[in-house]
Amino acid sequence: MEECKAVASPVDVSSRLMSSNTASKIDVPFLEAVRALMHLTTATRPDIAYAVSFVSRFMKNLQEEHWVAVKRIFRYLQGTKMHGICCKPRARIDFRGSSDADWAGDLTDR
Repeated sequence: MEECKAVASPVDVSSRLMSSNTASKIDVPFLEAVRALMHLTTATRPDIAYAVSFVSRFMKNLQEEHWVAVKRIFRYLQGTKMHGICCKPRARIDFRGSSDADWAGDLTDR
């Protein structure tokens, strides 16, 4: 995916991913890809944490649209490889962060 076209966000807001009761018939490295993305979220890429946790819900019955969502996260990462924080010595740094849980937004399990 090194030659892929980058996207501006890790999640497609127009996409509606849903669980399926049918057995998956897609032979793609979904589990390995989600594991790698989860590893990134723990230390270096908190910006993809929501997207990765969302697609990880579909490991049991993988469908084509779930794999497309995982590839979108990788496309987002491709476009942000050169982003970073420059910390100059002797500069005062004041980092602030916040998060919010959106449990009502889960359309599959409300």
